[in-house]
Amino acid sequence: MPHAIATLALLALSSVAGGLAHLAGLPLPFLIGPLIASGAVATSFPARLPQGYAFPQWLRVSFIAVIGLMIGAQVDSQLFTAAPRLALSFTALALFAVVAHGFNYTVFRRLGGYDRATAFYSATPGGLFESIAMGEEAGADLARLTLQQFLRIILVVTALPIGLSLWLGEPVGSAGGMTLAQEGVPWSRLAWVVPAGLAGYFGGRFLHLPARQLTGPMAVAAALSVSGLYHLDIPQWLVNVAQIVVGTALGMRFTGLSRSLILRGARLSVISVGGMLILAALFAELLHVVMGEPFDVMLISFAPGGVTEMALVALSLQANPALVTLHHIWRILFTVLGLGLSDRWLRRHL
Repeated sequence: MPHAIATLALLALSSVAGGLAHLAGLPLPFLIGPLIASGAVATSFPARLPQGYAFPQWLRVSFIAVIGLMIGAQVDSQLFTAAPRLALSFTALALFAVVAHGFNYTVFRRLGGYDRATAFYSATPGGLFESIAMGEEAGADLARLTLQQFLRIILVVTALPIGLSLWLGEPVGSAGGMTLAQEGVPWSRLAWVVPAGLAGYFGGRFLHLPARQLTGPMAVAAALSVSGLYHLDIPQWLVNVAQIVVGTALGMRFTGLSRSLILRGARLSVISVGGMLILAALFAELLHVVMGEPFDVMLISFAPGGVTEMALVALSLQANPALVTLHHIWRILFTVLGLGLSDRWLRRHL
């Protein structure tokens, strides 16, 4: 019972933080606000939480599935006409992932002084949960590994929308009022959300998809949309709740970490993320010259951050959010496949 009360109290605090972040015009306010608030509780007041408390995994997974359904519902048949162009950009993205991983490893190993296993798995530009799981099995420092992986996502989803807003001279993404959700969706439509989410989640587990809690529901919603069988409409309030839950869960990952460890990890992440964004900009400019694709669209397709906010930024630029999402899924898939193929070799040499 104390754990349930703690969860409700955290969600209430996060809801207030999300509302304040929204009023402040932050990008993805209902994710960033709760993340900051719950992270502050986790690092400054861990003794106030019940002994052995952990944010409920089932609750987090359930609402990640909602976000997956929202993104998948944006897929249409026009996306497949871009297949020939995707081959080149996917190849470039694979090269980006390899170079970014090498750069990050150097940062964490040489500047951070991390051991080889911790540096290697902290350096991956995608596959957050897979990197943490494989890193733990390889003997990596789990606290540092978890911190660096989450800081990567936090910094990208915060810095990139703000940077693009300054560059374009107007707010982009959720800060600009953009959303993939629908207003005024009747309650009767929600009857499709639960079975679609369950089918996607368990289908993703069966197929061993990367980030299955997101990609499985996304695939189901996309299949329904492309086939014309049904178009899922996700109400805005449900998307906001999903972001509050996911943001709270992310912030609670910092439980037990000292402020000095977080500050040190943040400094390393600024160098790591800054280097990756510069590298992403170089690849985006190359594809702009070779393929004629807009630079900003390619930049958000390569930026190693959160899928949801990158899709929202794409929407504000009048780009296809499903196309951007597809690039991010490929980045994650390529990274996870690479880790899986090299796992045995890494355990012998790290």
